[in-house]
Amino acid sequence: MPFQKVTPEKLSSAVTRQIEKLILRGILRPGERLPSERELAERLGVSRPSLREAVAELQAKGLLASRAGAGIFVADVLGNAFSDGLIQLFASHEEAVFDYLSFRRDLESLAAERAARLASDTDLAVVAEIFAKMEAAHEKTNPSEEAQLDAEFHMAILEASHNVIMLHMMRSMFQLLREGVFYNRKIMFKQRTTREALLNQHRSIHDALLERDPDAAKAAVVAHLDFVKSCLIDQKGATQNEEIARQRLERERSR
Repeated sequence: MPFQKVTPEKLSSAVTRQIEKLILRGILRPGERLPSERELAERLGVSRPSLREAVAELQAKGLLASRAGAGIFVADVLGNAFSDGLIQLFASHEEAVFDYLSFRRDLESLAAERAARLASDTDLAVVAEIFAKMEAAHEKTNPSEEAQLDAEFHMAILEASHNVIMLHMMRSMFQLLREGVFYNRKIMFKQRTTREALLNQHRSIHDALLERDPDAAKAAVVAHLDFVKSCLIDQKGATQNEEIARQRLERERSR
């Protein structure tokens, strides 16, 4: 008969599985510092040797990394999603920007639809909390803060969709966006009319999620990212027009 003796699980294995799940679910994020060894051992209710064994295993798996004199951090597990060569291609070819937006449009509209159906009340409370911060930042007219909260708002929706593959794929994409690989998000938050429109679009997404309306949530995300695309097209045209105008001005001054 295919029965085996039941053996108690090692404490270090239980710790390893718990930390792995926190990373998988996006609760522990790349670059985040873990509490001190003493504090973490107390929180987990294990001895420090058991904790050290678990940490060593997670480091061997590439999920945790130690920094001399700084502590233990969640490894930058997103950094390997795209090769350096591919990232350079993204940055140097304009078509990648619009393919990126299409990818986001498809995936995030699906995530919003799922979140409206599957999110817990606590998930939606996180979305509402971030949106409240967006409204406060809007009054302060700080493009950097609004751009950061914009990313956090979209990530909160992905987290609320409860699909870990989708979550980590999009977190990797947002990391490239933060690094300016696709476009400079802060530019869109510098113009008052654009900022107003963006806030209203996020409000529509927020309201549809809190009303648990999957179709409205999906449509609101599609409308928002279509607007972002049109803004980038307009911005590109304005940049080209400005260059032509400069050349004309130069010609007039040299006559």
